[in-house]
Amino acid sequence: MMEEKSDIDQILARIKAGESKRGKLKIFFGAVAGVGKTYAMLEAARLRKKEGMDVMVGYVETHKRAETEILLEGLEILPAKKIMYRGTELREFDLDAALKRKTSLILVDELAHTNAPGVRHAKRWQDIEELLNHDINVYTTLNVQHCESVHDIVAQITGVVVKEIVPDSFLEMADEIELIDLPSEELLKRLKEGKVYLVPQAERAAMNFFRPGNLIALRQLALRYTARSVDAKMRAYKEMYSISKVWKASDRFLLCISGDPSAIRLIHSAKRIASETGADWIVAYVEAAPSLTRRPYRQNQVDDLIRSSEKLGAETIVLSGQRISETLLAYARSKNVGKIIVGKPKRSWLSELFTGSVVNELARQSGEIDIYILSGEVEEKIPEPMSAPPRPLSWKGALWSIMIIFLCTTVNSLLFHIVDLSNLIMVYLLGVICVAFFFGKRISFFLSLLSVLCFDYFFVPPYFTFAVADVQYVITFIVMLITGIVVSTLADRLRTQMISAGHREEHNQILYALNKELSKTSDSDELIKIAVKHFEEFCKCPVAIFGLDQKKSLIVQARGSLAFPMSVNEEGVILWVYKHGKMAGRGTNTLPGSKGIYLPLMGTEKTLGVFGVLPGDSQLLSEPRKMHFLEMMVTQTALAIEGAQLAAAMIRAEYAIENERIKNLFLTTFSYDVPQKLSAISKMVSQLLAAKEMEDEEKTEIVKQIRSEVEQLNALSVELHNILKTRSNIIPDEKQQNLD
Repeated sequence: MMEEKSDIDQILARIKAGESKRGKLKIFFGAVAGVGKTYAMLEAARLRKKEGMDVMVGYVETHKRAETEILLEGLEILPAKKIMYRGTELREFDLDAALKRKTSLILVDELAHTNAPGVRHAKRWQDIEELLNHDINVYTTLNVQHCESVHDIVAQITGVVVKEIVPDSFLEMADEIELIDLPSEELLKRLKEGKVYLVPQAERAAMNFFRPGNLIALRQLALRYTARSVDAKMRAYKEMYSISKVWKASDRFLLCISGDPSAIRLIHSAKRIASETGADWIVAYVEAAPSLTRRPYRQNQVDDLIRSSEKLGAETIVLSGQRISETLLAYARSKNVGKIIVGKPKRSWLSELFTGSVVNELARQSGEIDIYILSGEVEEKIPEPMSAPPRPLSWKGALWSIMIIFLCTTVNSLLFHIVDLSNLIMVYLLGVICVAFFFGKRISFFLSLLSVLCFDYFFVPPYFTFAVADVQYVITFIVMLITGIVVSTLADRLRTQMISAGHREEHNQILYALNKELSKTSDSDELIKIAVKHFEEFCKCPVAIFGLDQKKSLIVQARGSLAFPMSVNEEGVILWVYKHGKMAGRGTNTLPGSKGIYLPLMGTEKTLGVFGVLPGDSQLLSEPRKMHFLEMMVTQTALAIEGAQLAAAMIRAEYAIENERIKNLFLTTFSYDVPQKLSAISKMVSQLLAAKEMEDEEKTEIVKQIRSEVEQLNALSVELHNILKTRSNIIPDEKQQNLD
């Protein structure tokens, strides 16, 4: 009831938030400049004006396109705010005037624009956010390369690093995103005709950013980003209004795998389907059976399958639930997945009769969700691992079972003349539950049978014999045995899920602690030391992070407290990992003869270093889930280091810009300002020296002019001194200058 109440409260809160006084945001979205975003925005605005809405143009950049400028006619245009910056007059959007005018709809072009110094907000999207908070509807435009989540992909495609970024958190606030699309051939034609940029600029753009391959890739990126945005809005709408029915608006599908090693065939088949259809796919495993503690080899197989799925590009999820079919369908509906793929069942019909069939349950309960059954690709037979046979019953569990059955029998002998026989059965069931929770269901099955025998021998007439005088007791024994088996199974499953949840919580805590410490500094050396400390605590064996110096020689950037012995072979493995950006070493398919395991610290563009660990006799290699989590920690560390390096590179870039500005200022000062003023002073002094007869007033005036020119020279000298002083304060330290 508490969970239901919480869900209702959340839904009401979202509905209330949706009905709050806030303007609507519409983004005209495109792949690159020139596809017609501003044109489409102005056409939509003119249509709103015809419908009687109060429309105003806050800021529109026409780029001197005649067809765009024509659409401005008849629309109220807000005067631009003029700002002087370094001798240049800049035009900016006047936010205060727009708030004072408070129109129903305002057009503000170029969402990713950076405002000039002196404006209230640094970015234009912040201006628009304030307009929305004042209940003003906004139309704006945006190119895909300015989106925070894909700008690094755009940099890889085009080789151009975009600095003007709009956070995804702001884009998620948009009420509507309209894609303005144009074929690449048509866009290149417009570029040649000068309809995108002026001719000289258009020629440079065609040779660099506007190459046909770049345009095709950016167009596909814009289409996918728009599709994801629309899909997220649809899922949010369904969640807000508690719509559980799946709307088949996308080709996303869900693949359910088991712990069987042959499931890799199913994963390969799903990957082929995803590649052919271009659909997103999710690989899910449901932890419903108690496999974690009784059969650890099965859990290792699941971890291997999950990692293989991730390498093939799938989104992966591990779910927990009592029934596999119900858990899968609930997750599919929450993600609006319209297709579920499962493998053909391998069990006999007799086994399915007693334990049930996941495929049959999915088919009966799926409703509007389509169920597909695949056999997977034909491959060679995958052998079962050597550890597949279940472990034998432990003597410790058997001893505890005997002690518990003795204790239950003693308690029942004391209660025999006080309570009914049905209550004595409850005491035995309590013992069965305890054994199942602490020692597993296999030993508890044995205890269930032993409980029935003890109950018959001691408490059912004739006493101290296994004979049964009343046939009704036979039914009691059967029900007692079945109840004991069912209860022990549920107790064992509960313990398994508790252990699994505990492991996930432990990993989340470790990852949280790592990210928290990494966020405290922006120095690469400190980040590496922090990471090594956490890696050593997690692995409990020697760890180190390696890099290359300026001479491309291998160096140890940081190592843990435990010794990390190196050899020529190990150095060769590390260099291979650094060069190829792939994991290698012991337990992998690449250079398995190495003593250590080496993982690349991969950034978005290059390898930043190599993490190495010497597992020795630890359980790191025998637990794929642990290795998977270690890879996550390495990835987080690499992203943090790359962020620090990018910040340092930005500081160097700002320093270079400031250095260039100072250089230009010195050139301007000493080539124009100083000679001009010295020439004026020299001319006025010559007048004083040459004049034989000059009245005192004229002399005083010339002296005042000389004094004014000298004061201006002095002020110029002070300004140059302050600039040099400021320059010395912004020089990055030696560590930042030496970053790669």
